[in-house]
Amino acid sequence: MAPCEDAAALAAAWGAVCDSLRRSIGARPFEHWLKPLALGGFDPASGRLTLLAASPFMAGWVANHYQDHLAAAWRATWPAVRSIAVEAGTAPLAPALFETAPVAPPAAAVVAEEPAEAPPALDPRYRFDSFVVGKANEMAYNAAKAMAADGPIGFNPLFLHGGTGLGKTHLMHAIGHDFLAARPGARVIYMSAEKFMFEFVAAMRAKDTYSFKARLRAADLLMIDDVQFIAGKDSTQEEFFHTMNEIIGAGRRLVITADRSPQSLEGIESRILSRLSWGLVADVNPADFELRYNIICKKLEQMPDARVPDEVAMFLARRISANVRELEGALNRVVAYATLQNRIVDTDFAAEVLADLLRATQRRITIDEIQRKVSDHYRIRQAEMSSARRAREVARPRQIAMYLAKQLTPRSLPEIGRRFGGRDHTTVIHAVKQIEKLRAADAELDADVRLLIRQLEG
Repeated sequence: MAPCEDAAALAAAWGAVCDSLRRSIGARPFEHWLKPLALGGFDPASGRLTLLAASPFMAGWVANHYQDHLAAAWRATWPAVRSIAVEAGTAPLAPALFETAPVAPPAAAVVAEEPAEAPPALDPRYRFDSFVVGKANEMAYNAAKAMAADGPIGFNPLFLHGGTGLGKTHLMHAIGHDFLAARPGARVIYMSAEKFMFEFVAAMRAKDTYSFKARLRAADLLMIDDVQFIAGKDSTQEEFFHTMNEIIGAGRRLVITADRSPQSLEGIESRILSRLSWGLVADVNPADFELRYNIICKKLEQMPDARVPDEVAMFLARRISANVRELEGALNRVVAYATLQNRIVDTDFAAEVLADLLRATQRRITIDEIQRKVSDHYRIRQAEMSSARRAREVARPRQIAMYLAKQLTPRSLPEIGRRFGGRDHTTVIHAVKQIEKLRAADAELDADVRLLIRQLEG
C-alpha cells in the first residue's frame, strides 16, 4: 500500500476511533479533550502511533487521563497500533503519516507532569503559627492542619464556613503554605469564587476553555474562597461541579469556604451541595472573650514598640466582638493614634479613639436579646419581664435587664420602660440606680452582671 493510501486508511480508522471514544467517555469530555487531537506519525515496525495536541499542557492531560481509552479504541479498530504517544505539535502532511514519527524536541515532548502552575498568591502573614486557636475555631484549625499534612487524609473536600472576618481565609492560606512546604513541586491554586467565575467567562468568550479547565483540574491542591458568590450562575456552577469531580476523583485535595453551611446556601445546585457535604464540614464560630483577648495578645507580640496595658487589651476584647478583622483593626487604630499624638494608651484613650465603633457595637444589642439572656440566666420566663409581678425572684432580674438596656443600647428611658410592660421612665431610673448600688455592695450580683455583659457583647 502506498503511503498516501495508508494515510487515507489511517485517517478513516481515526474517524471510527473518535466515534467509539465519544460513546465510551461521553460527548462532553470527548469534545473538550480528544476531538482537538490530530494524527501525527505511525511507525509500522514498532506499531507506535503519535497523536498531536495543541499544547504540552493538553498533551500531558490527555496522556494522563485518556491513554488507556485511546489504546483500547485503536486496538479494536486497527490492531497494527500497539502503542500510542501523545505529543504537542502540529499535524504533518498526510504522506508523512507512515514514516517514523520525528522525535519532538524536549520542550514539546509529552511529560507525565503538566507545566508548573504559577506560584499561588498566598499571604505570608497567614500561617498556622500566627493563627490563634480557641474553642470557636479549634475544629476548623485541626481539619485545616490535616488537609495540609503529608500522607493520606480521611476526608475530601474540606468545607469551612463562618461569618466575615473569623479566619477562614487565614486557614486557607495556611493550608497552602504547609502543603507547599511538604511538597515543593506541587501545584497549588487559590482563588475566590468570583475570580473563578470571571476567568471561566473570559475563557468562554475567548473560546479557550481548555487551558482554564486543564489548569484547575491539574492542581494538587485547589482552594476556592467564598463559594456563595456563584449562586445563580448556572454555567459557572456547571464548570465548578465538573472541576470538583475531577479533583476529588483524581485523589487531589479541595478546600472550599462559604459564609454559611452547605445546607444554608441558596442558589447553589443540589448536586454541588451534595459533593460539598461528602467531605468534612467545619464551622468557624465567632470568637468568645477569651479567644479575642488571646488574639490581641498575639498581635501585640508582633508590635514590640506598642505600649498597650493589659486592661486595654481586655477592654478591646470585651467591646469589639463582631469579628477578628474588626478587632485587629481597632487595636491598630489605637496604637496608631497613640503614636501620632504621643499619647499614653489607657482605657479612656481607647474609648475616645474607638467611640464610633463602640457605638455601632452597642446598637447591635437589642432589648429583646437582653430580656432573653437575663431570663435564661435567672431561669424565669421572658414574659415576666413585662408582667406586673413584684416577687423578688422576678423583680430583681427585671431591674438588671432594665439596667443593661440603659447601659448597652441607645434606647431612651421612656422607650425602655415601654418594652418592660409599659412602665414609666422613672421606674427605669430607679432600677438603674438600684443595680448600681447593689453592684458596689453585692459581689455575687456584680459577677452576674459582668457575665451577662460579656455574653451580650459576644
